[in-house]
Amino acid sequence: MPLRIVLVEPREAGNVGAAARAMKNFGFRDLAIVGEMPQLHPVAEWWASGAGDLVNGARLAPTLAAAVADCHVTIATTSTRGRDVEPDLDPRSVADRFRSLSADQTLAIVFGREDRGLTADETAQCHRTAAIPTSTEFPTMNLAQSVSIFCYELARGDKGASESRDLAVSAEIERLHERFQSLLVEAGFLHSANPDHIYDELRSLAGRLALDRREVTLLLGMIRQLEWRMRNPPAE
Repeated sequence: MPLRIVLVEPREAGNVGAAARAMKNFGFRDLAIVGEMPQLHPVAEWWASGAGDLVNGARLAPTLAAAVADCHVTIATTSTRGRDVEPDLDPRSVADRFRSLSADQTLAIVFGREDRGLTADETAQCHRTAAIPTSTEFPTMNLAQSVSIFCYELARGDKGASESRDLAVSAEIERLHERFQSLLVEAGFLHSANPDHIYDELRSLAGRLALDRREVTLLLGMIRQLEWRMRNPPAE
């Protein structure tokens, strides 16, 4: 299946190389690196041990939004440690739910920094969240080990029937969120000083719906009409 592994600001070149090796072990080649990163050569190639072509061919993106703009499903990985809200998926359920994506639909698994993971904003940008169920006594895992587990689960088993829906890509979903959040601020439903406090829950809801392109177009049309009516109230 089309899978993109996205590493956000990795701190260690060795981890990038080891992650690339894990990807190639299971037949995946699409690696993206977001933002600042260490000097990769030659350490990353050493750790890649035969997968240096993935390191050298990695997509480099300034932001997470740019790295996943053309992806149809995005999954933020996170530790279960200290979270008020539990992630809604684990590696096996990610594989079971999204293995049916067609050849032109891409799933992105997003991994955060080794020392502090993804920010709340980066997590909110993704459609779903997933965590590896680990021991509560020692819950954090090495970056490349985590990549290995997700790649293994996504590579195993039968592909199943292909997804027939024309899923919207991440950039289209983001345009919808921008317009909808702006509308809710204008309507007074969200506080302009901190709109994300409530809107992140709506983002999560939209992610679970897996909107297709027609649905996004329909919702954008509804938002445009509501905006027009708010700014042009009917004459009494």
